Amino acid sequence: MSSFSNPHFMYLFSMKNGKKKLAYGESPEDALEILRIRLSSAELDEILVDDYEKINQRKLQEHVHELG
Repeated sequence: MSSFSNPHFMYLFSMKNGKKKLAYGESPEDALEILRIRLSSAELDEILVDDYEKINQRKLQEHVHELG
């Protein structure tokens, strides 16, 4: 079964430096697991895991200036 059978969403996680980290997954927890694969432990330590916003892909352009 394809992973596209389940809906995926975009999440913006706040970081300690005031920026946001974009992640994609079925849930916030799934999105963080994907980030754990991609990022170093130092980069992961910067993410505030309980402070996130679910965003629509069409609205991503509004948040580009926040990404870090």
